[in-house]
Amino acid sequence: MQEITCFKAYDVRGRVPDQLNEEIARRIGRAFAEVVKPRQVVVGHDIRLSSESIKAAVTQGLLEQGVDVYDIGLCGTEEIYFATSHAGMDGGIAITASHNPKDYNGMKFVREESRPISGDTGLFDIKALTERDEFTPAAKPGQLHTLDTSEAYVQHLLSYVDVASLKPLKIVVDAGNGGAGRVVDLLEPHLPFEFIKLHHEADGHFPNGVPNPLLPENRTAAIAAVKQHGADMGLGWDGDFDRCFFFDERGDFIEGYYVVGLLAEAFLKKQGPARIVHDPRLTWNTIDIVTSNGGEAIESKTGHAFIKERMRLENAVYGGEMSAHHYFRDFAYCDSGMIPWLLVAGLVCDSGQPLSELVAQRVAAFPCSGEINRTIEDPAGVLAKVEAAYAGQAESVERVDGLSMSMGDWRFNLRMSNTEPVVRLNVESRGDHALMESKTAELLALIDA
Repeated sequence: MQEITCFKAYDVRGRVPDQLNEEIARRIGRAFAEVVKPRQVVVGHDIRLSSESIKAAVTQGLLEQGVDVYDIGLCGTEEIYFATSHAGMDGGIAITASHNPKDYNGMKFVREESRPISGDTGLFDIKALTERDEFTPAAKPGQLHTLDTSEAYVQHLLSYVDVASLKPLKIVVDAGNGGAGRVVDLLEPHLPFEFIKLHHEADGHFPNGVPNPLLPENRTAAIAAVKQHGADMGLGWDGDFDRCFFFDERGDFIEGYYVVGLLAEAFLKKQGPARIVHDPRLTWNTIDIVTSNGGEAIESKTGHAFIKERMRLENAVYGGEMSAHHYFRDFAYCDSGMIPWLLVAGLVCDSGQPLSELVAQRVAAFPCSGEINRTIEDPAGVLAKVEAAYAGQAESVERVDGLSMSMGDWRFNLRMSNTEPVVRLNVESRGDHALMESKTAELLALIDA
């Protein structure tokens, strides 16, 4: 029995065709049917060149096991989340490799109510069955249907803002030749915004590079367009647009950490006291905003499955990660790359302030390093070494996810990657940018040594 290497902690991702191909995809479809035992499953695919054939193979596997399949066609991951919950399906499979290289593909899975399936909730059971490749076809194969939830999806997105109160903003949108452009086009007739569209057409060849605005080189076109057109803001997405990235009216990239605070404040001002879930990497700005607006900040381990589970447990209205994943209770507790920018655009309209001013005060109050990655041979040893170095001055030590230590006027989080020999460092301070920078340099020197 050969190991199939495309299964990761939260999803399936692998190089086509050696790590993932139609035969493996068909087996994954059959294994999903046996583990989840669904009657009806939604499937859809992203813009990658191999996505339609991979989807067809997954569909074939599901049908062989007696599952009725509802195909929503070309879509982003969040459209699978929406269709699964909106249509009352028993599960959903998005064919996507997000921001991986163009010769990769993958899958993201959900159960009923769009509950995530990850390593500890069934994904590795699917892997084991896929590797075993021993299935008994159903007595009666499933039926294939098409499903169009796009109108309901667009109306749901629009429900997060008061469309009548929006002002005619000018917005640069850089889809990176991924899937976001299609949804922007669906929203456009309902909104008073002028869109300057970059790399708008979906193209699985990725002629302008793989869409991933976390890479600085992928931000240059949006920054230039914001400045050239005098836009009110700029936006970028990854390929399956479950993450959204922001540029202010000056073209400056906004760290995802401060967007979490913006969105938390928007919900609390609109809905009153509520619970907000956040990750442990950078926390002070979020906690300050939530508590000052009468809410309760809840810390969760990093990762979509952990955030979604904690949100359901706490009935949290919103959850945010600094990595640009934003989760919404009314969106089946799932992440969306479309809802965040609609909310931020609404804030700019309501406040009468430019986006730079909405975040400037928070950046000054809680300056941060942003996430810094280091590839090292012994990540666990580095964490132990760093903890020992600061143990005598730490006011608090947490291990919700990696190592978090607070020294009163500054803090850091250092965590290991789940998949590679990398440590990820985040540092923040209380209003002292120079202190944050010096402590970041100090920590990096310790890590690099």
